[in-house]
Amino acid sequence: MIPDLPKPIADYIDANARLDIEGMLKPFAPYAVVRDDGGRHQGQAAIRTWIEQATIASRAIFTPDTLCHADGQVIVEGPTHGDFPGSPLRFTLRFTLEGDTIRALEISL
Repeated sequence: MIPDLPKPIADYIDANARLDIEGMLKPFAPYAVVRDDGGRHQGQAAIRTWIEQATIASRAIFTPDTLCHADGQVIVEGPTHGDFPGSPLRFTLRFTLEGDTIRALEISL
């Protein structure tokens, strides 16, 4: 794990390593938005479904290896291993935080 990750991001990544859906969902604000693979998922129910389909179903575990801050976002990069074609793939996760919650997450290759 990268030291000094903001707590909501560290909590999300730690829960992802355990494939813990409740732990992954907990850091998100109730109105948070996730953009991934051309989709937009807003609110806890939609984000839960996205986690189930995009992460749990393919056992996708993200391992961050770089961290930077730009344009008000926390940008974390690293490989994701799982049961999906091309594994591992390198992803960039752009987090927008609001207090101790994740307000937005954008995922790209």
